[in-house]
Order: sequence, then structure tokens, then C-alpha cells
Amino acid sequence: MFEKKIKDICSMLDVKNDLSKFESVVVKGVSIDTRKIEDANLFVPFKGENVDGHQFVRNAIENGASAALWDVNVPNPPEDIPVIVVEDPLLALQSLANQYRHELDLKVVGITGSNGKTTTKDIVANLLSVKYRVHKTQGNYNNHIGLPLTILSLPRDSEVAVLEMGMSGFGEIELLSEISQPDVAIITNIGESHLQDLGSREGIAKAKLEIVKGLKSDGLFAYYGDEPLLQDGVQELNLKHVETFGRSESNTIYPTKINMDNKGSHFETSLAEGETFFLPVLGQHNIHNALAGILIARKFGLSVDDMKEGLQSLKLTQMRMEMVEGQKGESIINDAYNASPTSMKAAIQLVSELDGFHTKILVLGDMLELGDQEEEFHQEIGQLINPEKIQQVFTFGPLGDFIGKGALENFSPDRVHSFTDKESLTKELSSFITGEELVLFKASRGMKLEEIIDGLKA
Repeated sequence: MFEKKIKDICSMLDVKNDLSKFESVVVKGVSIDTRKIEDANLFVPFKGENVDGHQFVRNAIENGASAALWDVNVPNPPEDIPVIVVEDPLLALQSLANQYRHELDLKVVGITGSNGKTTTKDIVANLLSVKYRVHKTQGNYNNHIGLPLTILSLPRDSEVAVLEMGMSGFGEIELLSEISQPDVAIITNIGESHLQDLGSREGIAKAKLEIVKGLKSDGLFAYYGDEPLLQDGVQELNLKHVETFGRSESNTIYPTKINMDNKGSHFETSLAEGETFFLPVLGQHNIHNALAGILIARKFGLSVDDMKEGLQSLKLTQMRMEMVEGQKGESIINDAYNASPTSMKAAIQLVSELDGFHTKILVLGDMLELGDQEEEFHQEIGQLINPEKIQQVFTFGPLGDFIGKGALENFSPDRVHSFTDKESLTKELSSFITGEELVLFKASRGMKLEEIIDGLKA
């Protein structure tokens, strides 16, 4: 991880105070939370709407931090402890991450997209781990604070960093790309998430394409080639090395055979005819994510056998197409980490196509940040559910109610159940479960549908 003497940190930043008496103090790692301070950390305080982190600086030092940053606009920085006064602690954090990234002899893979970026991150990291020392973004550390923290936590012997890049508005992906300077950049797809902030899918595509701003001049850009908005955007960019993945044969890599079962997907590709890969993840849409991973693995020199090994041993971040068992033996697909119309349609299609279940039940909640058309998007989801494939539909939340209204156009009222209370939903859902069911949970993160799953597993 990042390890420097204060003297060295002062040479990396525009420091506003005299730290000569502390110049030999060693900093190891960075923290923004006094509750998670580790020995010798550099504490970075932020000024929030309700809380100013500067008031916890002394506490951070007492808990083991070696030093702390300090905003020059905050008065009375303490002089008896190692406080590094800078113009802006956030900008200082980002600058340290950028400089540390260039100190390391490693390659960076940056990944963004409306859906699938975390799954693709997991796939790429697992593939490359067969041959390299790989570290990846943990949890949701994918923004202007989390990505610098991820970089600063990288061990010095890291060979590859796989970094997820999230955003809600223009300029955010560009910043993350400039900080991390990726050798490889990936866009998984363009969906509807963040329509509220970006106005249109065209706006979303433009924002995602910012990932190439920091891409090395000889770097690889890989994107979902079946998306016209990305095709149009890429034509305007002067990129040396571009490859695509997707379903159509116009892509650099596409699937030539697909067989899915309840354990995952077996597929062949245009780049390795006759070779069958197994992806232990549900959903045909995840094959596209695997294709992106194979492109990157090929760039890094992995053999087909290496790729097979990397895919077969894959374990995804929790709550992404995660199959768990309920108390009565029912099969539960926990895909409750996030949702957009694109990803919800894909999840519903998956459940509709899976065989071997007596009853299939959908539990669908609000999809957030969809802007002015949010009610229309939810109702459309309900309209698309096939009553011949799905036996029961449960919805949760005020927007989820519109999914229910759409479903009622094809379902009888006794098969559609809408709730705004989780306890009532759990009780009603439990009455339909005997142990032979497949139950999908899908909604935006803020709906916390995993709480209902916990009720079924209790």
C-alpha cells in the first residue's frame, strides 16, 4: 500500500505549513473513517453538510493515524500533531493516488457501464488472476473518493489493478480515468440508469465514453458493439486499438453456441471455435460480460486453458445473480444490488427460460434515478412479463406498483401482489412457497430487498 515519509508527501503536494519537525514520520495507507483507522494511516477529513471531519483529526491520531490532511480554509490547524495543510483534502487525495499509480509497475483496467460493470470487474480480475497478481475495486469504492482509496491500497507488487468506475453526471468518469490512467478501458453497455441526471441515453453514452480521456495512447478500448450510441461515439474518437464484444457477428468476439442450465452457461466464441467455456453465473447477458473478459485476457497473454480456469472458478460480488436456498428449500436468485429497465428485463428473461421449477415468482421493486419517464418504464416492465412463464408477481415500493399495474394487463388479479411494507410482502410471499419454487428478487439498491430474502431464510 501507499507508504511515505511526511517529507516525501510534502514533495508530492502543495503543502501550506511547515512540517519539518515531523518530516521523518512514516504514513502507511489512507483512511477517511476514524472508526476504521489502522496503524500509521493518513487520515483524510472532509467537510460534509452536517459533519466536518476536521473535528475528528485529533481522534484519528489518537487511534493510531500517523498524520492527517487539513483544509487550508478550516481555521486553527493543530501544530502539535502531524497535520498536512493543503488547498483541498479531496484533490490532495486524488493527486496522491495518481502519483502512486505511476510509481507502481502495473497495468490498470478501467470498467464502466450502465449495467454489468461489477460483474465484468469480477470476471476480468478472476481471469487475470490465473497469471498475474491482481487487485480489484472492493464493494462500491468506484467514485471520486473510492477509486483513489482503492489505488492507494494497492500492494507495491501488484501487477494489475481492475478498477470499477461509477458516475451520476458528466465529468465524473473523465476524472476517474485521468486519476487512474488505464491501459485498458471497457464500457459494458448503455442503459437507462442516471437518466434523471443525464437526460437521455445519448447523454449516458457521452458520459461513459469519458473513460477514454485518461486511456494510455497505446491502450485498448473494448466496448459493447451492439450499441449504436457507442458505435457513433467511438467514430468521433481517435483511438488506436478498439475491439468489441456482443451478440452480432460484426463484433471482434461473439458467442457461436450457448447452452444454459441452472448452474450457469456453456458457450463457444468466434475467437476460439470448438472450445467450450463455462461461466458459473446465471443469465445470458452475463455471457457478454464474459466476452469482454476474454478480450482482455487475450491482450494479457492468457491461453484458452487459462481463460477456462479463470471463468470456471468465478465467484461474483454478493447480490448479483446470487443463487441461495430458502428455508423451505426454494431457490432464490438474489439480484437485488441494483436495477434498471435493461437489467430487469434480462433477469426476468432468465427466470422465464430456466427449466426444472414447479413455480416461478418475481419480486420486483423500484428502479431509481430514471427521470420523468420512471412510471412508464416500470409499467412497461410489468407488461413484458409472460403469464405462461411466470406464476406470481410481487412488487414493492411506490414505483413497483406501476410494474403491478402493467402486469395486470396480462395476469389475473390473484397473481399480482403489490406492497409498500416488507413485512406484509414477506408474509404473503411465504404463503406461496412450498420448496419447489424459483424466486427472483430485483430492484435498485435503495429498496434493500435482501431484507425480504433474510426473512425467507430465517
